[in-house]
Order: sequence, then structure tokens, then C-alpha cells
Amino acid sequence: MPGHDADLALLVDAARAAGAIALRYFKRDPQVWDKGDGAGPVTEADLAVNAMLVERLRTARPGYGWLSEETPDSADRLTAERVFIIDPIDGTRAFIDGQDSFAHSLAVVERGVVVAGAVFIPAKNRMYGATLDGPATCNGAVIAASAPGGVAGATVLTSKPNMADMHWPGGVPGVERAFRPSLAYRLCLVAEGRFDAMLAFRATWEWDIAAGALIAARAGAVASDGRGAALRFNAADPRTDGVVVAGPALHGALMALRG
Repeated sequence: MPGHDADLALLVDAARAAGAIALRYFKRDPQVWDKGDGAGPVTEADLAVNAMLVERLRTARPGYGWLSEETPDSADRLTAERVFIIDPIDGTRAFIDGQDSFAHSLAVVERGVVVAGAVFIPAKNRMYGATLDGPATCNGAVIAASAPGGVAGATVLTSKPNMADMHWPGGVPGVERAFRPSLAYRLCLVAEGRFDAMLAFRATWEWDIAAGALIAARAGAVASDGRGAALRFNAADPRTDGVVVAGPALHGALMALRG
């Protein structure tokens, strides 16, 4: 099978191509549909990017399985040794609103473990990437997660509901909260040390976090589900029990407050 570096190179090239498509629609009033059942919106840009990725990636790696937010799921992926896990546009609402923090999230998973991942923020021209056995990078430069001395004052990317008392039996941590719409981008911001942690406690789709979780881990952070368990991917139900990413000491302190 292709090496991890070859898979990463494929993902990076595909992510850049995705960005070129998305930017053709960005701030140009793309057509939008509601998926229904609380799944949120999808735009013609999401569908165009997904169609390109299906053609490009599956032609390059015909033996790999496929899981994408914008493709009907198939149980065939569960028997594949390697699987693409893709979010054509992560942060679709931000994309529709003209915010520049939407992302393309592309990963290759082997037996439940992410082995290559790329996250591209096309409106900012920021390409993040990593392999299972290599460093995390942003635009080719090696990046590293922060190592704050404690919970107090740590900068955490999360939505306000995640800071409710019900989630913190050990006491709500005294952190500085910030937010970005794209989960993939949040993971990468932690990976490069611009924020100390990110967390989400609702069920989280694999395509939102697969690539970014690897990038954060290779940058020195701990990436777990919302209860501290190791993340595994390509599950029959492709959702994790939330996600928490931070440097080892901060991750442990946050988990201790979770009870």
C-alpha cells in the first residue's frame, strides 16, 4: 500500500484543489439547501468540492473506503483496510456568512487510526498536515502545541454550552473561552499553540475531527473523546463522544474536572 507520506501528498493536493473550488463560490451568494433532520445547511460549493474529491481521491486509491459528510454512507467502508474520511467544507454556516475560517478536512484512516491528515483554510491560505510518523506542519513549518502551567487562564476554543455546570462535576474551569466555527480549524489552532485547548461534548462527526486530531497529536497534544478515551475512527456510527484536545498536563487537568 502507499506510504503515509504519499497519502499525505495526495490529500494536500486535493485540499488545495478543494480550496480553489470553494473560493469560486465564497461571498458570491451560493445556492443553499437545508438537509433536514437537524443536519444543517449544504451549499452548491460543498457538493462541487465533494464531487471533485470523490473523483480525484478514489481514482488515485481505488481500494480505499470512503466516508464523507456529503456522500450517502455505505457499509463497504467497514471492511476496507484504509478509508478516506472527508469533510468537503467544515464550517458551512461560516462559509455562507462570508467568514474566512471554513476548512477542508481530509484524512486517511487505517484500522481505526488516522495515518495522514490535511486541513486547509483556503481563505487564509493555511495548509496544516501530518502523518502518523511525522511532524505536524503549517505551510511546511513544524508546529507545536502549547504547554500551559495549569487550567486557570488557559485559552480554550469551545461553544458556551460546553462550559455549563453539568459538564464539570469537579468545578467549571476558569479558562478564557473563544470560538471558531470549524472544528477542524479549532484542532489546528491548538496544534500550532495559538490556543491551549479545544473541547466539544456533543456527539461529533468523524469527518469534522479525523484530520485535525492527528495534526494536534503530532504537534504534542493529547486528543481524546469527551471522557478522555482514545479516539477511534471508521466506526459503523461515525460519531465520537465529543472531543477534547490539549497539551498533556492541561488535558489531564480538564479530565479531572470532568469527574
